[in-house]
Amino acid sequence: MALSTKIFSLEGKGLKLDTAADVEPHIKDLRASQDVEEVRFLGNTLGVEACKVLGEVLETKKTLQIANLADIFTGRLLNEIPQALSSLLTALLTLPKLHTINLNDNAFGLNTQAPLVAFLSSHVPLQHLILNNNGLGPHAGILIADALSSLHAKKEEARMAGTVVPNLETVICGRNRLENGSMSAWAKAYSLHTGVKEIKMVQNGIRQEGISHLITDGLSHAKGIKILDLQDNTFTLLGAKALARVVPSWTEIQELGIGDSLLSAKGGVLFADALSKGENKKLEILRLQYNDITAKGLQGFAKAAKEALPALKKVELNGNKFSEEDAALVGLRETLEERKEKLGGDVILEDEWGLDSLSDLEEDSDEEDEAEEEEEEAEELREKLLEDAEEAQEEPVAQRQDKEVDDLAEALKKKVEI
Repeated sequence: MALSTKIFSLEGKGLKLDTAADVEPHIKDLRASQDVEEVRFLGNTLGVEACKVLGEVLETKKTLQIANLADIFTGRLLNEIPQALSSLLTALLTLPKLHTINLNDNAFGLNTQAPLVAFLSSHVPLQHLILNNNGLGPHAGILIADALSSLHAKKEEARMAGTVVPNLETVICGRNRLENGSMSAWAKAYSLHTGVKEIKMVQNGIRQEGISHLITDGLSHAKGIKILDLQDNTFTLLGAKALARVVPSWTEIQELGIGDSLLSAKGGVLFADALSKGENKKLEILRLQYNDITAKGLQGFAKAAKEALPALKKVELNGNKFSEEDAALVGLRETLEERKEKLGGDVILEDEWGLDSLSDLEEDSDEEDEAEEEEEEAEELREKLLEDAEEAQEEPVAQRQDKEVDDLAEALKKKVEI
């Protein structure tokens, strides 16, 4: 049933639609609509034949802008999904105004990614990709990122032909086990799509080397990014250094999520120092929970908030290593409270201001300080080894000119002549 003349929705009905006969009674309004702009099929389960019929109908809806296909394959066999998905995405490829697609909570993985890759490689109008909790893994993650790189080439080709083409602005790809193995591909994609404004890649099992690569070689090119959420991956000092180097270039950033990422004590200090440079004047929300940030780092964030981040209104710090009575924390709370009174307006939503609950703070200890120092040394060694490996790969292979090689070459030459 339609929510309005421009939205068609079967959202959350729990329908199991296998055949054409199953689906027809539910899409009469969609067939009749001449100006539908959004379709919502999420929360139902669609079979191969049902998707074929839906695809045929969707292909006629040239005004369609948003397709929500989240959670539409629950209970389907692995071999059903590629064909069903292909029917839907092939239809969507023909729609010139379709700018947003949501495919959350569908189990794709490596075996069922082909139709998605084909769509993402070619749909030039795409602006917003929402692809959360799809079980991709690093191999399928590479294919998806490479598809986005191919999409950039298609967008550029269309622009050169005189077509007005939107930038890819949103990529939400969390809970997909992308891991370090796909980060080179993702870094390349982001280095090309420099107009991206929102990226969320939470809980992907990305470790510090991958995070460092993603930020340094990919996200550093996203100068106009407004929302970045990399929570629940692993930064440590290596990732924190990359973040500290790049964050001053994100002058449009409004929301930054680095929570639950093992930023480390020293990493917290470096990040706070980077924010203190005053280049992130539009930053409003900073998520830093469970990062091993100590009193020294807290002091840096409190200073940055007061002196360099005039728009900051919400900071999440629970689960770090300092006291709730720390003077820097008291100062930070006062800064945010004063700002709320000054800028909050007539209607204030309390959850959008101040600090989060600090019910899970830890006390810093000498033993933890020693462990931190050892971790920093290990990180520095790891970073040095990575740099050495990269330099070794770039060095030209020297040709051996010793007498043995020359003699062997001469002997081989004589054999050929004989």
